[in-house]
Amino acid sequence: MALDISPSQAFAHLTERSADYDRMAKALAWLADRWQERPSLDEAAQAVGLSPFHFQRVFSRWAGVSPKTFVAAIAHAEARRSLEEGASVLDAAYDAGLSGPSRLHDLFIAQEAVTPGDVRRRGEGISLTWGWAPTPYGKGLFVMAPRGLAGLAFSDGDDAATYDDMHRRFPAADWRRDDEAAARTAIHAFHGGDQPLPVVLIGSPFNVQVWKALLRIPPGQTSTYGEIAAWAGKPRAYQATGGAIGANPISLLIPCHRAIAKDGRLTGYHWGLGRKAAILGMEAVEAGARLSA
Repeated sequence: MALDISPSQAFAHLTERSADYDRMAKALAWLADRWQERPSLDEAAQAVGLSPFHFQRVFSRWAGVSPKTFVAAIAHAEARRSLEEGASVLDAAYDAGLSGPSRLHDLFIAQEAVTPGDVRRRGEGISLTWGWAPTPYGKGLFVMAPRGLAGLAFSDGDDAATYDDMHRRFPAADWRRDDEAAARTAIHAFHGGDQPLPVVLIGSPFNVQVWKALLRIPPGQTSTYGEIAAWAGKPRAYQATGGAIGANPISLLIPCHRAIAKDGRLTGYHWGLGRKAAILGMEAVEAGARLSA
């Protein structure tokens, strides 16, 4: 989203969307399990203990569309898997510019200048700045290296566990907290206009290849683990590819949420299936809006 408002307004907008996401988290998790059934508004509202009116109002404020439209968008995004048209269709869509001006495809990927030995030493010699900031998908933990964003995780109420999960990836690094820097990064990521957000990939060579391969999947679409393994140059390494996807430290911006099972199921996501459904649904809604504009 372009930065046509002040940083303070952008931060307030992120804070409001973050709060709305927290209110809708239970509903999104419920929808993630039942989107194929196309549940009604009354069913979804009842499942989370809200009146249909209140549920519709809060959900629509967060998503910008009704719950019915949101679920239809998820169904449309996932139904394409049944076509079994493979990577060439994805490449053609990407090359044709169907992803539009999405932030996820405007990223500047900067691989951090660390050796495999540095990675094995668990981040020794790396300086990382971290902090909390709101995002459209709840409270976000941002981790910044000198050259760009190195980590983005989400908290569902247990901030300490979220921090520990991220910290154990590089426990020997020099970690310094700065919530103001995290807020600036959040505004850049979600209201950054035309300036791309530098993203730093710190990991083994194979993991980095897999994370870069994920960027080939346009917003509003999904790919199987097998397709991603092939793009990473290891077409038979399904399990290793799944492990690399699960180890992705930069949620959302390196779109591991777009990886699904061959049969189209929304399989495990490190930050919860409800959040995975939320992100996929929002991307499908935004992609549909761009194509109909």
